[in-house]
Order: sequence, then structure tokens, then C-alpha cells
Amino acid sequence: METKTLTTTSANVGERLDKFLANQLPDTSRARIQQLITEEKVLLDGKAARASSRLNGEEKIEIIGTVELPPLRAIPEDIPLDVVYEDTDLAVINKPAGMMVHAGAGATDDERNRGTLVNALLHRFGRLSEVSGELRPGIVHRLDKETSGLIAVAKNDTSHRKLAKQFASRAVKKTYLALVHGWMKQEHGTVSSSISRDRVKRTRMTTKGSNGREAITHYQLQKKIDSRYGKFSLLEVRIDTGRTHQIRVHLASLGHPIVGDFLYGAPHDLRGKSASTRSLSRNFLHAARLEFDHPGSNEHLSFWRDLPEELQSFLQQIS
Repeated sequence: METKTLTTTSANVGERLDKFLANQLPDTSRARIQQLITEEKVLLDGKAARASSRLNGEEKIEIIGTVELPPLRAIPEDIPLDVVYEDTDLAVINKPAGMMVHAGAGATDDERNRGTLVNALLHRFGRLSEVSGELRPGIVHRLDKETSGLIAVAKNDTSHRKLAKQFASRAVKKTYLALVHGWMKQEHGTVSSSISRDRVKRTRMTTKGSNGREAITHYQLQKKIDSRYGKFSLLEVRIDTGRTHQIRVHLASLGHPIVGDFLYGAPHDLRGKSASTRSLSRNFLHAARLEFDHPGSNEHLSFWRDLPEELQSFLQQIS
């Protein structure tokens, strides 16, 4: 791999090395930067340094490799699945909230490989498409961990490529139900703010950064709710693009965070007029409808799954 070289200036005097790198490498997570430093792949004037090293200005910083993580291998696990549709080419699954689509970074192999949708898929179907690699077999698109709803899975490489092409050309129709804080000023609208990773809080996305990726979200008001816990809007949301946290960050940018989405400003507890409180341990965001053309027959397929029980119950509690 080519060595990446950065140079500090007088403006960086006293700044920590890891903070400097985070600002200079906006597409690299803080965790990856820490690992690069730990593995001595960041040289400060030719020498290994600590993350907390303070800069003096006019230094040369060299990044001489990539993070070496233990290999991840998706493993079958007996986890119940709500299979909405299945044939020899694909399956459509109604994913519950709290389940990651595929393994993520963790301290041990077990922590990174357990409880994901991929684990459950491998146990249920055996072989899946290999286009996305060993860690993400069958995965054509994703849903956030705390978002429930419909997700399509490819069983073979041909189907995967054809489905991926539909997603890339925006031929796939994705419709969500979301409950947000406050009443929307307009009954319908479109948000087209570009999205990039937050430079300070790396787990967040933002509409305020530069060099963001195009993102388009349409919303339609379904119901206004005026309750003892405050005002809420139930929305039907369609997305033309599939950026990370797209619906969450777009609605929050309008001043209407999704209920339960603490990362983007939703309160942890809803306080009622009679001192009672309500809380939701997940985001009130559900992928309710998924439409696409079958990769084999070209038949138009449309699937719908209503709000899961915990979201329906929450709506009744606050209404």
C-alpha cells in the first residue's frame, strides 16, 4: 500500500495526534485511527507515536499501512426469521429491531459474529450469493440495527447483481413509517440535503458537512397526534437513495427527530402532563413496503408489513 503523508502546521501546535488524524481523514473512523496508531502504522517524524502525543507543528506524519483485523467469517446460527417471501433466487425478510444485518467490529470473534441477520440466513437457507463477500453473503441492501422491516436477500450471484442494479438505478421502491417529534409544517415535502459523516462524532451522519453524497427523502403526513406526552407526526417516508442513517438525519435536520432516536436528538423519556413518562428502546422507524422486479422472471413484486407490535402498542399509549 502507498504511504500517505501529512504535514502539521503551527495551527496544530498542542493538538493530539489522534484528533489531528480524525480531522484529516474524515472517511476513517476514530476506532480505525486508534488501531493504526496501536499497530505502529502511524509515524511521527519517522517514529511510532501514541494517540495522545501532542503536536509541535511542522512535523511529518506517515501512514504506512491499513488496520489488520482478524478475519471475520459469517457463521450459521439458529435464529427465528419472519420470511415474507422465498423462491430459488431470493428471499424477503421482515427484520426485527435490535438485529444487525451483518457482523461488525468487536473485541472477539464471538462478539462480532453472533445474532446477526446473516447468521440466521445461513442457518435457514444454507448457501447465499457471494457478491458482497464472506462477511455479508446474500446482502444487497441494509437496514439500521434499530430499524425493523423488509429487506431483500439474494440466494445466488446472478440475482444479486440484477437486484443491485435495480437499487443503483433507483428502480426499487422503499417506503417507511416513522413517528417524529412535533407537527410537520407541511403535510408533504422532499429533503434533498447531501449527507456526510460527522467530523466530530463519527457514529453520526450530518447534512452540514462538505463533500456529502446526494440523498433524497420524500415524506407524507399520515396523522397528527396531540397527546399528554407532546405533539407527534406519523409519516410515510420514501427514499430515492440509500445513504447511511438517511431518513433519521434528514428528519432531524428539519427539527423533527424520530422518536427513540437518541443519536439525532430525540429525548430519552417522554414526560406526560400527569408526571407519567413513556420511553421507546428503539427507533420508531419501520421499512413497511418494498417493491422491485423479480431478477429472474421480471415480475413486479410488492411486499408490505405493518408496524410491529411494540410500535403499535407505543402509538396506543401516547394517543
